[in-house]
Amino acid sequence: MTRRLFLAGAGGVIGRHLIPLLLADGWSVTGTTRSPEKAVALARAGIEPVILDIYDAEKLRAAVAVAEPSVVIHQLTDLPPGLEPSRMAAAIAPNARIREEGTRNLVAAARAAGVRRLVAQSLAFAYAPGPTPHGEEDPLNVEAPDDSGITARGVASLERQVLEAPLEGLVLRYGRFYGPGTGFEKPAAAPLHIDDAAEAAWLAATRGPRGIYNIAEEDGAVSIEKAKRLLGWSPSRKERRAILR
Repeated sequence: MTRRLFLAGAGGVIGRHLIPLLLADGWSVTGTTRSPEKAVALARAGIEPVILDIYDAEKLRAAVAVAEPSVVIHQLTDLPPGLEPSRMAAAIAPNARIREEGTRNLVAAARAAGVRRLVAQSLAFAYAPGPTPHGEEDPLNVEAPDDSGITARGVASLERQVLEAPLEGLVLRYGRFYGPGTGFEKPAAAPLHIDDAAEAAWLAATRGPRGIYNIAEEDGAVSIEKAKRLLGWSPSRKERRAILR
């Protein structure tokens, strides 16, 4: 496997924490952003930036082909900075769209470029009501009539596309982020420190078989035994986070 990686959504909060881990591990990284300003920051961080819109399937396919990655990491979202509460309701539909249509374009580009492995961001708090802690086999809340249903259906589409593609597809069901850049300094239900989210994606670039993995702190909401066993991941201590950063 070559040490070339394509990071979709590199300018986002996870990308900013993930890039140093990848570079320290010897990866050559190409990363996408829609923002020229963020592209400058990505170049300064040591990766090759590509400015594109994920809905431009032809440009995306060309960018992945030029990058020649063995691994693609999908960290695309369409959410306001810091998850600004006053803007979250308006972001529900666009974020579901990027999970469905954006994922479709990214999977197609990865397949065309001969990518071997695809790691994608999902949610550990989109499960349908039921006994906890939720395992990865539990159903998502796709029948909900409100915004949570829109979110769950977008998540289900992303996961299905990644897992059905002829690639090594890994889905990371992240908990609710907190920490630098997330807009939240304290954990909520099914919490996940942003450094731990980044570490999970870094590990999944080379570890674990195809499948879904819950990635969250152990507060009784979800089980993370699979991630511990197959990815070697577990929530970090503060001292370990300092080393990772």
